[in-house]
Amino acid sequence: MKFTKMHGAGNDFIIINNIEEKIPVAELPKVAEKLCHRRFSIGADGFMVVDHPEYGGDYKMRFYNSDGSLGEMCGNGARCIARYGNEHGLAGDVQKIETIAGLVIGYKESEDLYRIKLNDVTTMKHIAIQQDEKEYDCVYVELGDPGIPHVVVEIPGLKDMESEELQQLGRNLRHCKSFPKGANVNFYDIIGKDELVELTYERGVEGFTLACGTGTGSVVAALTRENLVSGNNVKVNVPGGVLYITFNEKGLFLTGPTAVVAEGIINEKELLK
Repeated sequence: MKFTKMHGAGNDFIIINNIEEKIPVAELPKVAEKLCHRRFSIGADGFMVVDHPEYGGDYKMRFYNSDGSLGEMCGNGARCIARYGNEHGLAGDVQKIETIAGLVIGYKESEDLYRIKLNDVTTMKHIAIQQDEKEYDCVYVELGDPGIPHVVVEIPGLKDMESEELQQLGRNLRHCKSFPKGANVNFYDIIGKDELVELTYERGVEGFTLACGTGTGSVVAALTRENLVSGNNVKVNVPGGVLYITFNEKGLFLTGPTAVVAEGIINEKELLK
């Protein structure tokens, strides 16, 4: 089985073309879990599968978290798969990518820079959450339908916070009963005009990742609605690099770098044992 390993701002993925490989869909969660297991396999935050389109797109993107659970969509993953689709002849410089959460549009900006139109904001509401005798004013955001669940939480001085403390808070909020589907937890701190730092505790990875595209988009969408940022090319510093978000009447857009790390062949018999 052929694979491509890519990353977008440190958010890393394994991609296969299932139009060619023809792995049964029922087997894909197990394949995802095995391939994404770091040190024992290739290792990645997520597993993406290119498949036949079903409703007018150039191709379908199936996204699985590293624990094998099916995800609605992944922003940095979609940027990477847009480059994969372009370089493998599946689509041109502008492409329509089908996801569970709806159609995503990908744009090639340069050889390694890709922009995508994320799924529309379908839910945004304030929720007060009590944790460890402290109340957090959270914004719950969903992108697409069915919605990708995110919770947006301001943490002043985020860069200087102890990792262990943030991990525990992220874990608690991710499983909070106020979020029936669970949620990706996005901590942020505004550090300048249209500039912030952001860190995401991802559902399905069950830990912090170096970047989360839909999470970054959800943060900027929430802050734009509150008039705390302009919504125009907002700079977001994540552990894996820098992403840019625009949120306006045309939609929610994510721009950032992509990288092709490796291409190779997996011993399928060993993988599927």
